[in-house]
Amino acid sequence: MRPNLVGGGEQMPEDARAAPRGPVDATVVPRFAGPATFARLPRRDEVERCEVAIVGVPFDAGVTYRPGARFGPGAIRAGSKLLRPYHPGLDVEPFGVQQVADAGDIACNPFDIGEAISTIERGATELLGDVGKLVTIGGDHTIALPLLRATRAKFGEVALVHFDAHLDTWDTYFGAPYTHGTPFRRAAEEGLFVSDHSAHVGIRGPLYARTDLSSDEELGFTIVSSADYARTPIDDIAARLRARVGDAPVYISVDVDVMDPAHAPGTGTPEAGGLTSRELLLTLRALDGLQIVGADVVEVSPAYDHAELTTIAASHVVYELLALMARMDG
Repeated sequence: MRPNLVGGGEQMPEDARAAPRGPVDATVVPRFAGPATFARLPRRDEVERCEVAIVGVPFDAGVTYRPGARFGPGAIRAGSKLLRPYHPGLDVEPFGVQQVADAGDIACNPFDIGEAISTIERGATELLGDVGKLVTIGGDHTIALPLLRATRAKFGEVALVHFDAHLDTWDTYFGAPYTHGTPFRRAAEEGLFVSDHSAHVGIRGPLYARTDLSSDEELGFTIVSSADYARTPIDDIAARLRARVGDAPVYISVDVDVMDPAHAPGTGTPEAGGLTSRELLLTLRALDGLQIVGADVVEVSPAYDHAELTTIAASHVVYELLALMARMDG
C-alpha cells in the first residue's frame, strides 16, 4: 500500500459523499482476501473526505531492548481483518457515522532518530491539515513525541492518558535524549500536554531508582498502577481518569506492553503482571464521552508474537478508539 500524505483524490459522486464508505463486505469477500488496509477500509485517496485517518509509522530505531516494531503497522493491519462494522458495547458503527480511511505509512529514516522525528511530525501535520483526527499505529513509542507536536499544533494542549507498563519519562538512554523511554519527558519540556490533567495507566515492574517516581510526578502525571486493577473496579478507575482529564481534549497513547505478556507477547519490553486485553478494552470503553482528538497504538513487535495474540489485541484497541471517536460525532 503506497503512502498517501496529502488529501484530495478524485472527485466522488454526490451519493458517495452522503454516507461514509466502509470496509469490504465480509459476507461477499472472505476476511483473508481483499485490501491490506486496516480493517479492509478504503485508502485515503479513494474517499473525498476523512474524519479519521489510520496512519502507520514503521519506525523502531528508538528501542532499548527487542527490535521489530517497524513491522508493527503491517501486522496490526493483518490482525484487523476480523473486525466487524457494529460495536455492540458502545452501540455505534465506527465506520458508519464517520469516514475512516487508511492513509498508508509515514516513511522515515531508520538510522537517524532526529531526522525521523522531524519527518513524522511533518507527515502527521500534513495529514491533520486534510483530515479530522489521526489514529497512528507504530512503531516504537519514540513516535509519540512528534505526534503530540502535530496534535498540539491543531488542537492546543491536550490531556494525555498513557497506557503502558513503563513511565517513558526518563531523561536519556546512553546519553540519547530521544528514545522510546523518553518521549513524555520531552513532551512535558515542550508543553505539549496539560500538566496535572494527565495520567499513566498500567505501570508496573522494577525501576532504576525511587526518584523515577518523584521525577515523573513533577512532570504532572498521576499513576494508575497495574496492581490497582486487582483492587479497584474498572468503572472506578475510569472515573478517576475522567476526573483527572476534566474537560480538556484528550490524546490517548497505548503501548501494548501495558497488557500482560500472556495477552501481548509480541512487544519489545514485556513486563509480568500486566492488564488483560479485556481490562484494557473495557477501560477504554469506559472513557466514552471524553473529547478524544488523537491516539496511537505502539510497540507491536510481531516477531515475538504467537498466534497473532498481540496484533489482534492491538487491532481491537484501535477499533475501540475509533468507536469512542464515532460516539463523539454520532
